[in-house]
Amino acid sequence: MMGPAHSLSGAAAWLGVGAAAAAAGHTMPWPVLVVGALICAGAALAPDLDHKSATISRAFGPISKTLCEIVDKLSFAVYKATKSKADPRRTGGHRTLTHTWLWAVLVGAGCSAAAIFGGRWAVLAILFVHLVLAVEGLLWRAARVSSDILVWLLGATSAWILAGVLDQPGHGANWLFDAPGQEYLWLGLPIVLGALVHDIGDALTVSGCPILWPIPIGRKRWYPIGPPKAMRFRAGSWVEMKVLMPAFMVLGGVGAAAALNFI
Repeated sequence: MMGPAHSLSGAAAWLGVGAAAAAAGHTMPWPVLVVGALICAGAALAPDLDHKSATISRAFGPISKTLCEIVDKLSFAVYKATKSKADPRRTGGHRTLTHTWLWAVLVGAGCSAAAIFGGRWAVLAILFVHLVLAVEGLLWRAARVSSDILVWLLGATSAWILAGVLDQPGHGANWLFDAPGQEYLWLGLPIVLGALVHDIGDALTVSGCPILWPIPIGRKRWYPIGPPKAMRFRAGSWVEMKVLMPAFMVLGGVGAAAALNFI
């Protein structure tokens, strides 16, 4: 899928988690719902770090462009080193390492660890990166015609404000993990969810997605999970733009209303 659809699906997924939490009697504080949805929307772009032309490659100028090139080469090297004889030959690393459950878990765990051991500046950095990506994905038309510096300033300002809101008593800095020193441990959860939602979205396209690596399926180690080929679509097709994106908006709205106990 394309960047906007990935971000919408990520936000909708976290709002769905909020709805499920409310139904179970553990309503999320509203700042956690909002911040988590934005982080998840941004994290849903991150697996495309292995693609030099993806939305994320443009998000932070030369830094993200260079990082995408490095991750592409790293992913390709891992693919070549681990593929079986049944896996196809490839010329790049797109839709390999960063499109797996293992990558999602490791990145999410790393961000949670950074939030715990890195303190407030690490939290602000995590928020900044994912809020910039959320703007690039959710407001992509405006982001394309706007200055990168304005987008970064919006991300930095929003990160500072939202961190301040979360720090207030009862607003969710210690949501889910309330032991002393575990504030913001939950930040890794929307990051994992966003990456997995991205992978599931890509699995619906014609190429599939090797979500389960390194678990082998049949004779392949990089088996492209997906529905029957008749049910798949091409990235950027009318199915994505006219069906899936409106569906994500509706589901996200319903999830938000349910999460806030409005329905």
